[in-house]
Amino acid sequence: MKEKFILTAEYITLGQFLKEINVISSGGMAKWFLQENVVYVDGEVENRRGRKLYAEMMIEVPEVGTFFMVSSTDSNRDE
Repeated sequence: MKEKFILTAEYITLGQFLKEINVISSGGMAKWFLQENVVYVDGEVENRRGRKLYAEMMIEVPEVGTFFMVSSTDSNRDE
């Protein structure tokens, strides 16, 4: 099941995103997590913790979930 992730800024980095969804406890763990685990951004494997994630992107973290990035101005649509 896809979950919406509401962006409060123009973008969020992959490392920050992983911390926000409670996959890692600190930003410093992002590099390690991405070396040890597969994360997909729009269907492609991504291992850069600084990758910028924008609205309309889909992030899949196996065994955690699939997240659809939504701009805070669009978050009330489709409800």
